[in-house]
Amino acid sequence: TCAAVTMPEVNTDHLDEQQVQLLAEMCILIDENDNKIGADTKKNCHLNENIDKGLLHRAFSVFLFNTENKLLLQQRSNAKITFPDCFTNTCCSHPLSHPLELEENAAMGVRRAAQRRLKAELGIPMEQVMPEEISYLTRIHYKAKSDGIWGEHEIDYILFVQKDVTLSPDPNEIQSYCYVTQKELKQLLDKASKNEVKITPWFKLIAETFLFKWWDNLPNLNKFVDHEKIHRM
Repeated sequence: TCAAVTMPEVNTDHLDEQQVQLLAEMCILIDENDNKIGADTKKNCHLNENIDKGLLHRAFSVFLFNTENKLLLQQRSNAKITFPDCFTNTCCSHPLSHPLELEENAAMGVRRAAQRRLKAELGIPMEQVMPEEISYLTRIHYKAKSDGIWGEHEIDYILFVQKDVTLSPDPNEIQSYCYVTQKELKQLLDKASKNEVKITPWFKLIAETFLFKWWDNLPNLNKFVDHEKIHRM
């Protein structure tokens, strides 16, 4: 049972203060079929010691495109505890164990969480991306270590948005950002394969499997919507 798991003590003194505060947020614990089974701190959810015992939480990845069909990428700040300095898709985070973000009908809780984090990380005003404007495509289940202590084990809701937005990124979250064409992203992925730049493991997985097919079909994504299957990566 979850309650019996003893949580490891990890020293966070050397980590960024603002990012350490976020480790107290409560994530949604789920089983492998994305059924809610409880809640635990962001810290406990991201410790490899717990992940190795099966601890799994709900997450989302936003892919935001402008009206020129370019994808907004971000480079995670050096302060991030998991995958610092890595390039990744527009926004990746977690719905919190809070009534507004637990709502599963039409994945409304996850969409609200995405709206909240687009504002927190990228400074996109809440009214510019409403939950109803966020398309929920499908879910992926993946696991990845960031270093010896920290990692990810998530069922990730894939969310698409196409809109021109105003950006004012938080430097504690993001060190750089850019809009890319498909060709430019392929060049970045090629650089990552030669270890010239770093990309997050979930972004690599999605880019190597589904992303370009979805990108080619931005006006008619409905045919790719699959809320039944969870893709095990």
